[in-house]
Amino acid sequence: MAHPTQLGFQDAASPVMEELLHFHDHALVIVFLISTLVLYIIIAMVSTKLTNKYILDSQVIEIVWTILPAVILVLIALPSLRILYLMDEINDPHLTIKAMGHQWYWSYEYTDYEDLGFDSYMVPTQDLTPGQFRLLETDHRMVVPMESPVRVLVSAEDVLHSWAVPSLGVKMDAVPGRLNQTAFIASRPGVFYGQCSEICGANHSFMPIVVEAVPLEHFEGWSSLMLEDA
Repeated sequence: MAHPTQLGFQDAASPVMEELLHFHDHALVIVFLISTLVLYIIIAMVSTKLTNKYILDSQVIEIVWTILPAVILVLIALPSLRILYLMDEINDPHLTIKAMGHQWYWSYEYTDYEDLGFDSYMVPTQDLTPGQFRLLETDHRMVVPMESPVRVLVSAEDVLHSWAVPSLGVKMDAVPGRLNQTAFIASRPGVFYGQCSEICGANHSFMPIVVEAVPLEHFEGWSSLMLEDA
């Protein structure tokens, strides 16, 4: 859960998000080193009247400042590509959920069950109970079992939407007439919040996403209750 004045990412709740955080730190260290070097060179050139003739025309320096950036780009690209392929991997999901975007709410369908689905609307501010978050709480949460691969099929009924949950490292566009898929593994129990991340109309800010990860036995109990109510 994000908090006021937060500068970094939310705490990771999935293995992919942990990898993304590590890659962010890796890239940031490289950016800091480059920025420090460039700043030092600028200060040195501005603050001294001396000129080194070997800097003005040096084959060695030209080779270094051509090869070094290429090496740095490779050091950034390789872990980036690794995470990109990890995010696309969907191996034997234990649960498949279809998330449909509407103006302006989400509907979820648990395709492994015969009749388990519901609409998820934002809870109006006047109906919030103590401890619930304004503009983030929904009347029905998407409940998933923790430590289990979950596949989410994402589409939309009307306009472009985007199903995004930062703590889980998930963001997938919902396109009308097209079925996109993504996957995640919730590594710990908890409630994780997200929002539609594609401008979709007047109430774009009012269609939050709430994913609740629970132990498997609790999920089985919840699904049984939902099927009985249906």
